[in-house]
Amino acid sequence: MFAWSPSDMPGIDPNIIYHRLHVNPTSKPVVQKRRNFAPERVAIIEAEIDKLLAAGFIEEVSYSEWLAKVVLVAKQEKGKWRVCVDYTDLNKACPKDNFPLPRIDQLVDSTSGN
Repeated sequence: MFAWSPSDMPGIDPNIIYHRLHVNPTSKPVVQKRRNFAPERVAIIEAEIDKLLAAGFIEEVSYSEWLAKVVLVAKQEKGKWRVCVDYTDLNKACPKDNFPLPRIDQLVDSTSGN
């Protein structure tokens, strides 16, 4: 099954699974400065946020210690934009996985019977 929009993929019931980030408790929370956008780009961002809220992918919070910038990236299709979030500072505060995913060439070799 393919989903073409967030409304095609309703959120998972939090009673089934809930994702939390493991942030290093000694890390100081970072508040990134808000970017200024032209009014037409603000409308694009707000529309995307409304879709994600309606689908249950995100939820509104009143107070957050960590704030990350929204970034608009132009898609190849002219006039279309992708709404992204710059989590660079938050990623730095999360511990790295001691067991990283295998490389694709290792996976292919392991299935070839060699």
